[in-house]
Amino acid sequence: MALVETVYKLTFNLPLSEKFGLVSQMNRAAVSIPANIAEGHGLKHRGVCLNHLSISRGSLSELETCLDLVVRLGLLKPESVAGVQSQCDGVGRLLGALIRALRTPAPRSSPPAP
Repeated sequence: MALVETVYKLTFNLPLSEKFGLVSQMNRAAVSIPANIAEGHGLKHRGVCLNHLSISRGSLSELETCLDLVVRLGLLKPESVAGVQSQCDGVGRLLGALIRALRTPAPRSSPPAP
């Protein structure tokens, strides 16, 4: 959620001409990350949750691409997006750890001793 807030604040600095372009794309990608985590968790099924986490990771990659693009186009300076990129790295690590944890089979309990 902190990443979403940061992205919204960052996109206020983009030109008005990008309101329906990069601003919209970046904000939607950022919102999609926690929204898909929440939806996957709420559905209470490991496979479905993993699918939604994968979608979140895709949205994170989309956001990172947009961040690179706004710098390449000269719309924002590299130092103004560095903090958001750092947050993206952290979210990516957390998503990766969560995906790995959910992919690990749950230990089977042994039957009770007689």
